[in-house]
Amino acid sequence: MKIKLFLMALMLTLGTLSVSYASFPVQRTTNDNVTVVENNEEELSSPAAAAEGKSQVVALILAALIGGLGIHRFYLGYTWQGIVQLLTLGGCGIWALIDLIRIITGDLQPKNGSYTTTL
Repeated sequence: MKIKLFLMALMLTLGTLSVSYASFPVQRTTNDNVTVVENNEEELSSPAAAAEGKSQVVALILAALIGGLGIHRFYLGYTWQGIVQLLTLGGCGIWALIDLIRIITGDLQPKNGSYTTTL
């Protein structure tokens, strides 16, 4: 059981660390010595932009199904609370239940923003 929990935490950590976004224009040189500047507007460049597109329904489903792992906290942008919840298994389920109620009532909002889709 401990090994499975450790492997799940390791996979989650490696999965979140392997994704990186450039929030600035990237200069690339092609074979013809032509510099191409790419500016992807859809990239997340600020905490306020990161809060865009968060759905209360998705947060509710995550909290209801796997609330003990704190995945809903990662989704909402609260990384440290998600890590603590992952390590304590949602405070033995109590913290996850409180978060479930807070998401239903709309009290637990995404970090630096609000839901775009609500119940």
